[in-house]
Amino acid sequence: MQAMSDPQPEASQSLTVLYDGACPLCRREVGVYRGLAPLQPLRWCDVSDENLPLPPGGHRADYLARFHVQQGDGTMLSGARAFIALWAALPGWRWLARLAALPGVAGLMEIAYRGFLRVRPAMQRVAVALERKDASTRNAATASVEATAIEIPPDMVGDLRSDHAGESGAVWIYHGVLTVARDAGVCEFARRHRQTEQRHLDLVEQLLPAAQRSRLLVPWRAAGFLTGALPALFGPRAVYATIAAVETFVDRHYQQQIDRLADRPDDAALRALLIDCQADECEHRDESASRCKTPPGPLLRAWCAVVGHGSAGAVHIARRF
Repeated sequence: MQAMSDPQPEASQSLTVLYDGACPLCRREVGVYRGLAPLQPLRWCDVSDENLPLPPGGHRADYLARFHVQQGDGTMLSGARAFIALWAALPGWRWLARLAALPGVAGLMEIAYRGFLRVRPAMQRVAVALERKDASTRNAATASVEATAIEIPPDMVGDLRSDHAGESGAVWIYHGVLTVARDAGVCEFARRHRQTEQRHLDLVEQLLPAAQRSRLLVPWRAAGFLTGALPALFGPRAVYATIAAVETFVDRHYQQQIDRLADRPDDAALRALLIDCQADECEHRDESASRCKTPPGPLLRAWCAVVGHGSAGAVHIARRF
């Protein structure tokens, strides 16, 4: 909430956010935004609800196709410009709006958004299927976490936030693989490992309250989807090499957390959970490496290096946001 000394925002500063509530991706992202205390008045309009009136001058199909916000003076913004206006009104997101003010950045964001719209239908189909299975994916391990009620020490919240972001991205890596791949062995591999990553995600979600999770989950999911889909275009070897690169980093990431908890008996349950997750990731890494019949060539090695460095950068950001 605003400090008592802050002036009351004027009506002209209000924003009407028009979003597609029927889209699971949009619904989840808006859910994150609505959980924050806005810095100016926000009105949320689900344009998929045909009983709700829409701003004059626009068509429902247009609002469903692209993200829009309407400013208090009636100006309608769409795409990247709409996101920038919304981010400027939200605590914890204003840095993105400031970044967009730099020369050329808003244009790059619009290009990235148009690229996202191309893969959005595939991501929507995956997300719908995932939501339908959410109720049945809680397993005995999740129940165990609920029973033991592991408490997260304050100095580990950032690490668990990065773990949650990473496991979200990992699930979407396999969604991306399964969307593109046609090789039966790759698809079987992806389905099996996706199930394990979903279990990890369920575990971390039981530990970490929603308010402490990364505010960038939508970008992490999109990045994961592309990390799986792009190599799948080039065949099984590219997929397996990519997974091996990701899991090599994840092994080190978990080991750092495990080492930090080594001499802390009060956190033994959390350490044991991290060790179990690490063991699964190492199994994924080793299986992926064993399926690469020949060493990767220069281009594939370069791609794997990008994936590894990108994973490290994502962890650094997710710890903070």
